[in-house]
Amino acid sequence: MQGCVSLGIDLGTSELKAILMDENGQVVGHAGARLEVSRPQTGWSQQNPEDWWQACLSALQQLRANHPDAWAAIACIGMSGQMHGAVLLDEDDQILYPAILWDDSRAIAQAQQLNAQYPAYALTTGSLAMAGLTAPKLLWLKQNEPDVFARISCVLSPKDYLHLRLTGERVSDMSDAAGTLWLNVEQRAWYEPMLRATGLSLAQMPVLRESTELAGRLTQQTAQQLGLAPQLPVACGGGDNPVSAVGIGAINAGDAFITLGTSAALVAITDTPAGDPPSAVHSFCHALPQRWYTMGAMLAGASCLRWVTGLLGQPDEQTLLQRVADALPHGRMVALSNPLFLPYLAGERTPHNDPLLRGGFMNLGHDSTPAMLGYAVLEGVGFGLLDALNAVQSAGAQVNACALVGGGARSEYWAQLLATILNREIHTLQGSELGACIGAAKLGFLSVGKGAALLEIGMPIKARFFPDPQAHTALQARYQRFRGLLGAAKALRG
Repeated sequence: MQGCVSLGIDLGTSELKAILMDENGQVVGHAGARLEVSRPQTGWSQQNPEDWWQACLSALQQLRANHPDAWAAIACIGMSGQMHGAVLLDEDDQILYPAILWDDSRAIAQAQQLNAQYPAYALTTGSLAMAGLTAPKLLWLKQNEPDVFARISCVLSPKDYLHLRLTGERVSDMSDAAGTLWLNVEQRAWYEPMLRATGLSLAQMPVLRESTELAGRLTQQTAQQLGLAPQLPVACGGGDNPVSAVGIGAINAGDAFITLGTSAALVAITDTPAGDPPSAVHSFCHALPQRWYTMGAMLAGASCLRWVTGLLGQPDEQTLLQRVADALPHGRMVALSNPLFLPYLAGERTPHNDPLLRGGFMNLGHDSTPAMLGYAVLEGVGFGLLDALNAVQSAGAQVNACALVGGGARSEYWAQLLATILNREIHTLQGSELGACIGAAKLGFLSVGKGAALLEIGMPIKARFFPDPQAHTALQARYQRFRGLLGAAKALRG
């Protein structure tokens, strides 16, 4: 360990992670605490913000106990967190309602209402209204929980609630604010017309700053609770995708990466806003000033592999992946007649913007095997990412080689398949599972005038994967069949 240390915190959906990183970018220690999601009704997804705080305390206590010297050297804190969630506070900063999460679909009608009544707003906010974004959720609350809505003093994004507990300040950053649909993405300022459309005002929004700026300083009470110095600087940080980009070194126009976790996304960095709302392509603010990113998002990614593993009664995902690799090794052409899979288990964003769309297998036969179905799932997610890639490029973003991060990056077989489907070099990174934490720690350093050189340092490349031209041609034929199934899927939607 050298010099001072930055504490990076990432609030995910299923886990809160935290790291200690020194000025050379070396991760000195890491810890985590699991989180649960409540789904009280079909399509609902929510968490108690108090659980986030308790998970934060648990992870930080682990770091303090296991790395006392590094803990004593902490000079700043940086934050990252799941995007699009709605944390509702009263005038005393008390929680009014469970936090409604990014994958909650209760506000489908409200998203449609906003798109119908204010179609031009998407050009300013960088995205069509979608049920998973924050603004439609607040319109749903106004229409369905008016008593709660009337008591709202402030709406925060998830990681901003941790800011509040650490510093006592109601603050957000440009990258997280962009995901609410209330931000003028080009001007990086709250967009009052959309706030009014959902029954809110500027007074109910947190103060906006760049991710590299200070959100505040540690309160005396929290500092004592954590064993840290009072007034310790806490950076604004940002949403998980843009902060992960900072972590892996995707900071310049043309840099791109794929996240393959519970959901999936293809993200391309731009130096100007570049979205395509009709194709459900987002244009959001990056976690660095005067930079943006264009994103095509899938609502189900590696979670599809987890689902089919259980469905097929396999012991674990690695076992199924090995069966797929043994039965269908790369280089062997997959027959057009093999099963196809639509990966819409949770609906879809880019390019369909349809949370009611559902997935399924097609072309099953008596000869279909678990390996064939496992392969179809990997391929189907790849085809969904190809849809996203085509949409992102149609918005004007440049996509070159892509880093692959998230749980799905652990599979070399899947990485090679994606390289061939997308016709792009794909590379995996060492330590990418901590990318958002590392990005948060970098932003912590930047907020106190340190660590500028760390921005240009990415993560070591673990492996590179290049497209197979012959297999790409065969997969294009299967992709056309995949696309042809969309009409049938839409006809079956609820």
